[in-house]
Amino acid sequence: MRILHLSDTHIERTDAPNKNGVNATDSLRLMLAELRHQRDVDVVVVTGDIADDGSVEAYTAVRELVGGFAQRLGAPVFYTTGNHDERDAFGKVLGSGHPEPELVLDSEASERAAVSTVGGRRFVTLDSLVPGKVYGRLSAAQLDWLRGVLSEPAERGTVLAFHHPPISLAISATQPHFGLRNPGELGEVIRGSDVRVVLTGHYHLQLFGLLESVPVWVTPGVVSRGDLTAAPGTERVVRGASASLVELGGAAGPMFHTFHARDPRAHETVYELDEEQVRSFVEREA
Repeated sequence: MRILHLSDTHIERTDAPNKNGVNATDSLRLMLAELRHQRDVDVVVVTGDIADDGSVEAYTAVRELVGGFAQRLGAPVFYTTGNHDERDAFGKVLGSGHPEPELVLDSEASERAAVSTVGGRRFVTLDSLVPGKVYGRLSAAQLDWLRGVLSEPAERGTVLAFHHPPISLAISATQPHFGLRNPGELGEVIRGSDVRVVLTGHYHLQLFGLLESVPVWVTPGVVSRGDLTAAPGTERVVRGASASLVELGGAAGPMFHTFHARDPRAHETVYELDEEQVRSFVEREA
């Protein structure tokens, strides 16, 4: 199975440059244009921060662009929320995040979590959004629901997808503070289950690790990329749209490949935070 994995499109209600001078809609268009030659893609997964401003217009733009692209491939699209997303607007345009879900979570917080099966593989999207916060958390309600979903194995295993990674790099100035806050609780649920891979985003760079021996993949962002060559304690974000291809099955699977769009302005600095700015940001948001 081949999964095209996108994340962090950060589309706004207007098709124009954002406060940092980047037109997020153009970044998405460019990335999709670069991916036009891909074949045999079974599923497209978009792991959150779809709308930077949480607007209905932004979700509609992503649905039209990504949905139109996926339709030409004959592949369904599964969406998750991220910390920039807004659940009500997400739901108005994207519903549960699945076009025809087999099962949807019913929670008091209106969390967007659902299940679909493609080619015998079960896709479960979760909602790690904590409104108003940069970091993420999976609620007790979602974890209990997930435990029930996983109680019966799928024919070819399960793919989990959500926004906030349950892993982080210590050399990053911000990652350890803003990933998933309760990875251990998720680990207890997936331990011994049929989960084959966990797909996430949020960090705007590619990263691989393990949670309870399950591969965790963090795909880089469509709107921009994090640059960890910056000085310790600082943060630099650069231009350049990216996406991933995840291949499941076969003796060597899972395998992960990252695409980088041919952007003539790639690697230009979008913004850079010095040590004091990073420290202030972490103290305020963590």
